Amino acid sequence: MHAQGEHANFLQKDSRTFYSLVSFLGSRLRQEDSPPRIIEHPSDLIVSKGEPATLNCKAEGRPTPTVEWYKDGERVETDRENPRSHRMLLPSGSLFFLRIVHGRRSKPDDGNYVCIARNYLGEAVSRNASLEVALLRDDFRQNPQDVVVAVGETASFECQPPRGHPEPTVFWRRDKTQLDLKDDRIMVRGGKLTISNTKKSDTGIYVCVASNMVGERESEKAQLSVYERPAFMQRPVNQVVLVDESVEFRCQVHGDPPPALRWKKEDVDVPRGRYDREDSLLRIKKASVSDQGTFTCVAENRVGKAEASAYLTIRGTDGYLSLCDQRQTSANSLLAKRRQQGEQFEEVGA
Repeated sequence: MHAQGEHANFLQKDSRTFYSLVSFLGSRLRQEDSPPRIIEHPSDLIVSKGEPATLNCKAEGRPTPTVEWYKDGERVETDRENPRSHRMLLPSGSLFFLRIVHGRRSKPDDGNYVCIARNYLGEAVSRNASLEVALLRDDFRQNPQDVVVAVGETASFECQPPRGHPEPTVFWRRDKTQLDLKDDRIMVRGGKLTISNTKKSDTGIYVCVASNMVGERESEKAQLSVYERPAFMQRPVNQVVLVDESVEFRCQVHGDPPPALRWKKEDVDVPRGRYDREDSLLRIKKASVSDQGTFTCVAENRVGKAEASAYLTIRGTDGYLSLCDQRQTSANSLLAKRRQQGEQFEEVGA
């Protein structure tokens, strides 16, 4: 009987020890639990439509916290709630988009996101992260236009790129090759291309290119034509001939495009029939007193005009000045005398 009592006391004491140990271990385990803490916050993203994207989020805590995502204050539905969703909640807690959905009327993925980690000890909220959809429209607000300049002049092309996000950068191509901005003559500011001191080698097809992460857009093509102004290789010279003699004035020019030539006498185009014209040559078969005067060769193309003059003097058959020439000489003397008197008058007045 005494032995049975001792045995019962031992069991009672052992039971109390066991429960005390379980209680101690349980409290210790609870003390090692910790509330959630975000150790990797999501970052702002700009993503092209239809491309995949990931908003990162990583949390620690004990027990391991569960993670949920919110967009603009509303809970985000993921593949865990809807297997057909294009949003997947990864084991790490990150939110993965199989593709970014974005339309003119519906923009379900564009917005501000936070991730929230929870366990029984509390919750932790990440920093806000924005997800924006990149955009680059097709239509240029201003397309470049064809430009024609003379060698040495400045050529400018205007270009306003399409609207886009991020704001597109602009560069230029000539004949499908990107322009080298190391050339000091070439400057791009905003969308405007300026080429100073143009050369013939600058001629070509120019295209304004707008670019951002979505891709590239090309403007309409614009032609730059760099031409050369007319320049004389041979000028007409003054001549003195007798009545009925033949006369030839020669005038040779170069330029690009090739200049058109015409002849004037005293600022009036020479009439056909009386004068023979062959390319750079003006011929008078039989000179008469009425032919005396100033003849001018006029060369003109798209970028300029040049003139060169020569005086034709007609003498009588006896070798003396014609009556017309004498009158011209008298008129010139009278004009010179009046000019001299005018200068003297100005000196007196001064």
